[in-house]
Formats: sequence, C-alpha cells, structure tokens
Amino acid sequence: MSTPHGRLPHAFTAPGSSSFVEFLAGFAPDLLPAGRALPAGTVPGTPHATTIVALTCAGGVVMAGDRRATMGPTIAHREIEKVFAADEFSAVGIAGSAGLALELVRLFQLELEHYEKIEGALLSLDGKANRLATMIRSNLGLAMQGLAVVPVFAGYDLDRQAGRIFSYDVTGGRYEEHDHHSVGSGSVFARGSLKKLWQPDLDTDAAVRVAVEALWDAADDDSATGGPDTVRRIWPVVATVTAAGYLRVPEATLADVVEGVLTRRRAEHAHDGTGRRTEDGGLR
Repeated sequence: MSTPHGRLPHAFTAPGSSSFVEFLAGFAPDLLPAGRALPAGTVPGTPHATTIVALTCAGGVVMAGDRRATMGPTIAHREIEKVFAADEFSAVGIAGSAGLALELVRLFQLELEHYEKIEGALLSLDGKANRLATMIRSNLGLAMQGLAVVPVFAGYDLDRQAGRIFSYDVTGGRYEEHDHHSVGSGSVFARGSLKKLWQPDLDTDAAVRVAVEALWDAADDDSATGGPDTVRRIWPVVATVTAAGYLRVPEATLADVVEGVLTRRRAEHAHDGTGRRTEDGGLR
C-alpha cells in the first residue's frame, strides 16, 4: 500500500467521500465483491444461510436468526451466526450465499464506521438503510450467477425514538416493513407465526420469546431452518436494539426461553392416552 518512499498513496490523504465503498471502488475495486470477475463455468455449491426474523417492540427492535447453513440437501454448518451489529444502534441479518453475505456484513460495518470517523456523527437510520441498498445493488452481477444475498436491516431510530425494519431484494430495492418481517427459506412459515404472536408494544422479553417461537415454527416446516437444539445446546442468535444500543441476548437467557416454550408446547400437545405424538417426539 505504501509508496517507494514509505508514504501512504495520495488516495489515503486526499479529501474524499465519506463512503468507504466509494473510496475502495476508486483505489482497489478488485477488493470489492462485485469487482471480482468470476471464471467461466458453473458456480459450485456453496453454503446458504436461511431464516431471519425481525420484529418491533416497545423501545426498539428484536432480530433473530437460526444457526443452520445448508448446501443442497446437506446441513453444511450447525452453528453459523447470521445476526450482527451493523453499528451501535442497528443490526443486520443475512440470508443467501453465506460467504458472500458475511463479507457484505463486514464491508457494511466498515462503511458505517468510516462515515462516523469522517463526518464525526452517526449516519441516520434511513441513510444506513440506503447505503446497504447501494451495496446490494452493486452485487447484482454475482446474484445473476447464483450468489445472491438478501439481508434484513433493523435499528433504533434516534430521531423517531422507535425501532424500524427494512427489507431488500437482489436488485437493491429497499422497503420499510411495519411491525415484523422475515427473510430466508423458512420466511413464509415464520411470517405466519409472527402474524399470530406479535402484538403492539411487546416488551423486549416477550419479543425475544416471539422471535424464538417464529424460528421454531419455521424449522417445523422448512428443512433448511434449524430450530433450537436442546441436545447440542445450540440456540438462535437473538439481539435487541434499543436506546441503550445493540445487545446480544445471552445464551443462558435463551436456554430459559427455549425451555419455557418447549414446556408450554408439550402441555399443549399432551393427549389423554390415545397415542398422539408430542412435541418432543415421544408418545403419550
């Protein structure tokens, strides 16, 4: 990166855009996902991240993602993380080509950090959502070759003092969602669950429980979505974003939530000795 004299290249010291992506596009475009040319041929099978849910609650938003990554009919990974802090007051969840999605998240985190350092202020929540849309749009060429990334973005709006959720399509279209949303292979089933369980002004504890239940319902009907694994003690990644900032829910708390949901579902599925199968697979 340095010149023969040991100095940084001019691009690093010249005044420029507050966008890190724009800087990289001008200085080293090959480092951007969309700047790499793929060789001829068919894209090989790659792990895919699946279901993410997001819902508003009193004072903010909750986002949760299951831990399974699939490659065709095979479980490629049981403990992948799909929910990340974008910055102090926002979160991003990934669905689609896992490797590319993780790279996009890291680039988005750098984009927001770079803006804050250059401008000396946080980007607005709408501005963050728009920046992510631009990054997704630049990936359209890879998406057309089967390497699509479709994230969901949510955060606490400091101006409105409320949680907001944004969804995207592969062309970079940005849409604001109200109350709740889900993306990924199990999203159809998760959305149905959210419609039944979400209520206005849920507190964060109740919203965390609803998120876990929605993922569990998705896993019940979608083989690519992994439900809570009580044997391996693998829980979803769940995070809250409020005026206090981004906070990942501790695994001990999630274990208690999962046990509470499981206990209730066992009770609901209990029968009077007719041999009906219970939630945990046993027979009554």
